[in-house]
Amino acid sequence: MTWGNWTTVREFILVSFSTLSYELQALLFLLFLIIYLVTLMGNVLIILVTTADSALQSPMYFFLRNLSFLEIGFNLVIVPKMLSTLILQDKTISFLGCATQMYFFFFFGAAECCLLATMAYDRYVAICDPLRYPVIMSRKSCAQLAAASWFAGFPVATVQTTWIFSFPFCGPNRVNHFFCDSPPVIALVCADTSLFELEALTATVLFILFPFLLILGSYVRILSTIFRMPSTEGKHKAFSTCSSHLLVVSLFYSTAILMYFRPRSNTSPEHKKMVSLSYTVITPMLNPIIYSLRNNEVKTALRRVIGRTLNPRKL
Repeated sequence: MTWGNWTTVREFILVSFSTLSYELQALLFLLFLIIYLVTLMGNVLIILVTTADSALQSPMYFFLRNLSFLEIGFNLVIVPKMLSTLILQDKTISFLGCATQMYFFFFFGAAECCLLATMAYDRYVAICDPLRYPVIMSRKSCAQLAAASWFAGFPVATVQTTWIFSFPFCGPNRVNHFFCDSPPVIALVCADTSLFELEALTATVLFILFPFLLILGSYVRILSTIFRMPSTEGKHKAFSTCSSHLLVVSLFYSTAILMYFRPRSNTSPEHKKMVSLSYTVITPMLNPIIYSLRNNEVKTALRRVIGRTLNPRKL
């Protein structure tokens, strides 16, 4: 590979939703802008409430706060550029810009997979080993688990992005997607990518399927423990602490597995865009809604914070 080949393509064109009429793209812009703003406000609100309210200082809310930071980062990487392609018709993205977007997409995606597994472990310890919960999930342990989840995004993002953009791009530069995801970008490479695709499959198994199996194993044990509880009230209380996380996991992994474990020949580019929208745009918006509407502690804390803000004299 020569440096000349590597620098032949200096920018990419994001096809995005250009097959639709401009009027329909304008409607999509308004819809996605509203979703984007709701996502940012919802996750910022979760961060502020779980930080400000003394009743929400348990490990579960510490990890939820980290999840909200990840969702904000995930959205900032994808949505602003997508909005510009819809309303400004600015579909070009520089070579470095594409690599940067892909890097942080991998980083936040892998970190979120690991953090969701960490949150499942937290619920497992809380329900299956409650007496040792304060010791196992100490402040130090929680900080280490959160840091490990964030750090997990670095190796996969670094290896995947560096490898992809070291390939020669010496022909078409139209990325048939609304962001620089690896499959549509790797389709533009004019070299043998079979070794990379094997590595990408391995990384997908490690950072999507393996955490999912850990979550699945945790919830098998959790449900087994809940069903053995003698009181209906205890069962309801235990399940209510897990229901929000279980719903978030179901939304995230159902779309991610559908996207990355489905044979290419069976999936059209337009279908891939729809699936990608669900986990890059829709799910980050739903997460704070799920955790606020289905969690009485969050709703109560939110009312307290709003009350203190509106009536500071009562403090």
